[in-house]
Amino acid sequence: MIEVQIAHEHADFAADEDRLRQAVANVLVEAGLACGVVSVAIVDDAAMHRLNAEFLAHDHPTDVLSFVLERSAEALEGEIVVSADTARQVAARLGWPADDELLLYVVHGALHLVGYDDLEDEQRQQMRQAERRHLAHFGLSPPEQE
Repeated sequence: MIEVQIAHEHADFAADEDRLRQAVANVLVEAGLACGVVSVAIVDDAAMHRLNAEFLAHDHPTDVLSFVLERSAEALEGEIVVSADTARQVAARLGWPADDELLLYVVHGALHLVGYDDLEDEQRQQMRQAERRHLAHFGLSPPEQE
């Protein structure tokens, strides 16, 4: 069983929580995980800035952070934190809905939880392919980044 909990801490951002839950579950199932508990927190840039500084020593907000709390061959416990403010800003620049941008962040965070990385070019290409595959499940194709 895969359980996805949503903590919506950004009151003026409408997020499709069912879609976010399904996206996380899809990533975990594709990775072969039978059990999982993942919490997703939707926060503002100020909260994201604090977390990014505390955990990664980066003095700026970011789009998504993910934390593996416990992992075995069949189970995962983790957290994903996404910025609604950043989703709005980037979505406006790219010309697609902020809720879709936020979904991309959640997929990205879930992919990190199951072992994807994006530090090197080849890894980043694999992650982008996985993001597109998971967004396609919702009829979405992410816009090209600059």
